[in-house]
Amino acid sequence: MLSNRANARMSMAMPDSWLKATGKLNVPLYRLSRGRLMGKVGTAPVLLLTSTGRRSGQQRTAPVLYLVDGERLVVVGSNAGNKRAPAWSFNLQANPDAEVDVRGKRRSVRARVAEGEERARLWEKVNELYEGFDSYDANTSREIAVFVLEPR
Repeated sequence: MLSNRANARMSMAMPDSWLKATGKLNVPLYRLSRGRLMGKVGTAPVLLLTSTGRRSGQQRTAPVLYLVDGERLVVVGSNAGNKRAPAWSFNLQANPDAEVDVRGKRRSVRARVAEGEERARLWEKVNELYEGFDSYDANTSREIAVFVLEPR
């Protein structure tokens, strides 16, 4: 198993198209195995986030690293530091109602972008979980959104 640091270096080299292709493979394997396969990146856990496409109106599912913060889940729209934020982050901003699958357990959530002191606190916590986020932030000019997913 790779360390967080090794995962961060490896992910930084991934072009956006490679990330999309990996995500398409990850989703069915995760679902079939209830997260036993493709359920972690290093030591960081992965959930499946299903949002509504802001243009298509269709359901879109993406594997995303997450942090547990009490009853809430926290996800980061890093897209491995690519210039453009991940599509799911635009979808959540347009329609914050979503669904998560955490190891075979599905639940409805409502997303919001963390700001100010809350974002700073959560940013620190997600970087303890997965060191790559600081590297991603250093490699992009956009502010990486931190989303809080609250139970509905």
